[in-house]
Amino acid sequence: MKNYGSDEKSAVQAKFDAQKIAFAPIMFQAAKSMRNLGILDTLDKNRKIGLTIEEVAQNCKISVYGAKVLLEAGISLEIVYVKDDKFFLTKTGWFVQNDSLTTVNLDFTHDVNYLGFYELEESIKNGKPEGLKVFGKWDTVYEALAHLPAQVRKSWFAFDHYYSDNAFPEALPIIFERKPKKILDVGGNTGKFSIKCCEFDADVNVTILDLPGQLNDAYKNIENHGFSDRINGHAMNLLDSSKPFPTGYDAVWMSQFLDCFSQEDILHLITRGKNALSPDGALYILETYWDKQKYDAAMYSLHATSLYFTCIANGCSQMYHSDDMYKLVDKAGMYVEKAVDNIGVSHTMFICKPKK
Repeated sequence: MKNYGSDEKSAVQAKFDAQKIAFAPIMFQAAKSMRNLGILDTLDKNRKIGLTIEEVAQNCKISVYGAKVLLEAGISLEIVYVKDDKFFLTKTGWFVQNDSLTTVNLDFTHDVNYLGFYELEESIKNGKPEGLKVFGKWDTVYEALAHLPAQVRKSWFAFDHYYSDNAFPEALPIIFERKPKKILDVGGNTGKFSIKCCEFDADVNVTILDLPGQLNDAYKNIENHGFSDRINGHAMNLLDSSKPFPTGYDAVWMSQFLDCFSQEDILHLITRGKNALSPDGALYILETYWDKQKYDAAMYSLHATSLYFTCIANGCSQMYHSDDMYKLVDKAGMYVEKAVDNIGVSHTMFICKPKK
């Protein structure tokens, strides 16, 4: 692993940044409240003239006190600034209000993670997603998905789909260069990728491997899109390594999937994926590796997402460094024939073939 980060800040700046960390959960809620109560939207609509605290309160139908404490917090958050007693939206404030990526990440943090993250320390100690218990008694979030509160499910799927949906248009032409007739969609979730495959190619047939709860959601989507004749499901606990995958597939697809498992489980999954291939088949791994990101913001987001896996999802997985995956592919008896970076928002695709 090459060098990352530095320690070049002044002591004053370092201490200031330490205070940002100390109060981060409180200030996060302030920013979310300013968005949800319409404060940022109101300032956005009046960005040329600015508004007083009283005008913000009146527009948003909240008390002057409420508008005052949030707007003043917004100064330190750098999402608003004050000029001549009027408040204006900053560029950062505009992104909090309008940027779809920020919206997805913020809602995911609040609805899926916030309450449970009180248990992060215990999750580290115990190797279990102790934060998940705020929603009920499950071993992993994947078992819980079909039963989570509606808003939590909405934010979880919005987060998951935002990244994958942006990658599919670029990924599909690469997969179909080999003209696969049978694809195994491992961890296919709601069936979005399988549906996209059938829309892309009129001759392909797809099998989705996933838990029964996820398959029930997928079947509804597949039927609504008219592909029940070309997409079928195979219910399976993917963590049960004693159960082989069905075989004879030209392509095995694992998208935003392997990051959901420990390295030991990934090794088993890749090995079972290899065994599911036809003689000339290929295994495709689409992941967001934190070392492959062009922007610091993306790396920051992925490191935070790793902690979601620790505390909420399963207690044992993360957003991996690409070197981790290269090593696991090799241990599974495969090699990366080609790696394609910068797919979608931040993905890399590994095209893997069995070693001869």
